[in-house]
Amino acid sequence: MATRTIGIILNGATGRICSTQHLQNALVPIRDEGGLIVGDDRVVPRPVLVGRGADRLAEIAAAHGIADWTTDLDAVLADPAFSVMFDAGVTGHRGAVLGRAIAAGKHIYSEKPVAASVAEGLALLRAAEARGLKHGAVEDKLYLPGLQELARLARGGFFGRIIGFRLEFGWWVFDGVDEPCQRPSWNYQRAGGGGLILDMYPHWRYVLEGVVGRIGRVVSAASTATPVRVDERGQRYAVDVEDTSVTLIELESGACGTVLSSWATRVRRDDLFTFQVDGSKASAVAGLHRCWTQTNAQIPGTSHVNVATDIGADYRAAWDEVVRPGPHRNPYRIGWESFLRHLVAGSPIEADLAAGVRDIALAEACYRSMAEDKWVALDDVVQPSVRA
Repeated sequence: MATRTIGIILNGATGRICSTQHLQNALVPIRDEGGLIVGDDRVVPRPVLVGRGADRLAEIAAAHGIADWTTDLDAVLADPAFSVMFDAGVTGHRGAVLGRAIAAGKHIYSEKPVAASVAEGLALLRAAEARGLKHGAVEDKLYLPGLQELARLARGGFFGRIIGFRLEFGWWVFDGVDEPCQRPSWNYQRAGGGGLILDMYPHWRYVLEGVVGRIGRVVSAASTATPVRVDERGQRYAVDVEDTSVTLIELESGACGTVLSSWATRVRRDDLFTFQVDGSKASAVAGLHRCWTQTNAQIPGTSHVNVATDIGADYRAAWDEVVRPGPHRNPYRIGWESFLRHLVAGSPIEADLAAGVRDIALAEACYRSMAEDKWVALDDVVQPSVRA
């Protein structure tokens, strides 16, 4: 069996998502286990870390036994030893960074959103395909244990006809005054590519379409709950993007559901993320790691509301937890293995750049809905030539 080394540029390597999820939990384990078997080849990733802070880059590289790191992106883009470019840097710079990588002849794999707009994403897609380059987008959430169970139930017809759904996500992000903010300041500034909808709705697109069906149209509202924050330098700044959103979604099947997302909510539900699907035969609700089901035969009889006395019903009691033994594989590793198989052997990949463009389209449709005060069809945002 031949060993094939793939040089991978990791841009934004000092950020938590890249250093922890993509490097520590995905690429380093693949390397340390001797590589990924693809046909007759053993594919071994060789990362080079790219970022702005030399000291932090050196620290991360030493912790993971990585020899290569640099603060000079142009230099590594010119190095033929590295054929893949992965970007996890600031969203507002992503389109330009990926464009430079494509111009340098690099295959690309990108965090979400893959661009700041559908138009920018389409330009990247066309440029990559014109040069015959492979491309992929990170779509990790559907591989979380709870959502894997939910998707498995949907594929098996457990729900019958899907009639509705409800996705809720978020927690309280401190403003940085009394407690440190848990998110970088660029997330709250339009110039940096911030905004809850642009950040999270690209995830919700593939989650929704991967479980309940293709999205038809949306209508959305959003607000800014915390208008002033304190940045990493202790300076106050004005927030000019949304941190809370509510969206009504109609599927092409006719089923309707809601998406509620907020960085300004205090959690009192089963998990930071919950996704309930209701069908004609049964319902299920999943968190990040667990999933519960209820069939029509298990539904407790509810015929009235007693305004004077609590009837004492335990509405959680008639749900069964789906128990499936682990261990579960890291979602980011699943994505990398899929991309590497696609790169080396041409294996099919669902999460390509075209899918990443459709992810952005959901966010863009929501923004357009608010600007125009109307329902917006997702296919009106994405050109028909884009496959997803």
